[in-house]
Amino acid sequence: MLPHRSKSEKNDGMAKQLRRDPYEVLGVSRNSTDQEIKSAYRKMALKYHPDKNGNDPVAADMFKEVTFSYNILSDPDKRHQYDTAGFEAVEAENQELELDLSSLGAVNTMFAALFSKLGVPIKTTVSATVLEEALNGVVTIQTLLLGQPVSRKVEKQCAHFYSVEITEEEARDGFVCRVQSSDKSKFKLLYFDLEENGGLSLALQEDSAKTGKVTSAGMYFLGFPVYRLDQTVNSVAAAKDPDTAFFKKLDGFQPCEITELKPGTHFFAVYGDNFFKSVSYTIEAICTAPFIEEKENLRAVEAEILSKRVELSKFETEYREVLAQFTEMTTRYTKEMQEIDELLKQRNEIHASYTMIPPSKRSSSRSRSKGVSREAKEGEVRDRKHSTRDRTKKKRWYNIHLKIDKRKQPC
Repeated sequence: MLPHRSKSEKNDGMAKQLRRDPYEVLGVSRNSTDQEIKSAYRKMALKYHPDKNGNDPVAADMFKEVTFSYNILSDPDKRHQYDTAGFEAVEAENQELELDLSSLGAVNTMFAALFSKLGVPIKTTVSATVLEEALNGVVTIQTLLLGQPVSRKVEKQCAHFYSVEITEEEARDGFVCRVQSSDKSKFKLLYFDLEENGGLSLALQEDSAKTGKVTSAGMYFLGFPVYRLDQTVNSVAAAKDPDTAFFKKLDGFQPCEITELKPGTHFFAVYGDNFFKSVSYTIEAICTAPFIEEKENLRAVEAEILSKRVELSKFETEYREVLAQFTEMTTRYTKEMQEIDELLKQRNEIHASYTMIPPSKRSSSRSRSKGVSREAKEGEVRDRKHSTRDRTKKKRWYNIHLKIDKRKQPC
């Protein structure tokens, strides 16, 4: 007899059968670059975002499908798994959705903040309202001069936009934009491309990370490949297995999409990513001409990190094998200890059985010996009481009455 399936299980099965190819959903080819996939996702997410479509169920389903597709194609491992074996090779439970905090209610935002405090990785995305205003060219842009830091405060789920002008020589020497917050607030550093209609489309995004007593984020355009560390990669899997947290630590170490900027005007923004409060920050744009030694050191260190990532992958295989052997040995150790204890117990019982006294008589003799000892103790107590009474009846020497013959006394 075939097992009965619930209505929800049937719907889930139908949903899996009706899943579209992620490349088709995002409108990109199978050989598209990470940057092309990211740009396509942002345009479609903005188009179908719930903030723009109210309670339209079709738009809501499209937004979920676009997000699901991007979560597969934006992860190199999951993208390879899908290209090799389709949806079956991709674990749906490991899909991490990005939350737009501006679209959450107060209660949901509170729960998200609580989970984040408990260490649960919560990925957030830039508010659809901010992206739409930027795309329509209705944002206020402030000029940011090279070498002149600016300190401001941005409200949560809002953004401050900046324009930076760089010359051909400055572009060749290298350019860095950095933001830091002394109160350890969460924010995003954004870089925008200028569209033909004068609007701005999001091209790059860096989430802030704790570095010592501050949170910071930076974009480095140095004329050679530089890398970014996405700490949210495999965060769910790492939370389940402490060892995975170590071996997957460098999986998010990926090359930046843009390595250099062309001369002209460039646009950045600081987005407040706190759950409840505003973000105090300092932003600065720097030409890296005076930092020749630092650039060489960065190139060398990142090359070592790439080498270490390869070594770590090999070491994980060796570690897992040794760990399996260790687990087997500890299991055997416990088993052997239990067997030895049981054998020694049996040995002691056999030793105790070497006697001619039947078990029943041994128990009765023990009870008789206990009775005799009890009677002996009672007799001792009675004798002690009798001797005490006898002593009290004896006359003491100072109570003896002496009789004296008065006639024999001298006159």
